[in-house]
Amino acid sequence: MHIPDGFIDIKTAAVTGVFSLSGLIVAVIKVKKFFRAKVVAVMGVFAALIFAAQMINFTVLGGTSGHLLGAALACIVLGPYAGGVIITIVLIVQAFAFGDGGITALGANVFNMAVVGVVSAYLIYKLFTKLSKKRIVFYTAVAAGSWFSVVIASAFCSLELAASGTYSLGITLGSMVPVHMVIGVGEAIITTIIIAFIDKVRPDIILTRNWDIGSSVPEIKAENK
Repeated sequence: MHIPDGFIDIKTAAVTGVFSLSGLIVAVIKVKKFFRAKVVAVMGVFAALIFAAQMINFTVLGGTSGHLLGAALACIVLGPYAGGVIITIVLIVQAFAFGDGGITALGANVFNMAVVGVVSAYLIYKLFTKLSKKRIVFYTAVAAGSWFSVVIASAFCSLELAASGTYSLGITLGSMVPVHMVIGVGEAIITTIIIAFIDKVRPDIILTRNWDIGSSVPEIKAENK
């Protein structure tokens, strides 16, 4: 899903860059305001984990391959603001150090994966967990949020390529979304397994399990005092 240089026009790169930068600024402010140093340290661990996990590819349809996006994993464990920061850091390192995703397309890649991917994963996850606090619903929410984050992010990527005139919308949607629907299954399985492990050994660091903006943020803020 990483867009290389030359695949989107300047206007699309600029617009997505502005949205990405704005989202990052808001996320950093929220993280600094509400999270104590220990949580920020955990963010570093998850950034390293997701970076390493993205280096491992698994085969999907037609000889293509996919890898963990990590948006759902990051935002479900540490919240949407921290999740956005984590995925942004991973994408920046990948672009500058490994050439994975173009420098000029960095704003678009951040928007698709760190903004759209994180927000869609979190909203789907919260939609499910509001129905029940049962463990099976929690894991279903994790899997659903993971799958939708990949599919929706791929749809936005398709729209950007079409808006840039690289390919027609029909071609981009028809080629990217079905493949990422399969990749999303792998994303859901991997994310659920990792979160199930965390739930077993350190359930206290899953900050969003019963996270409600009106109640949990004051608790996190109180820990900083």
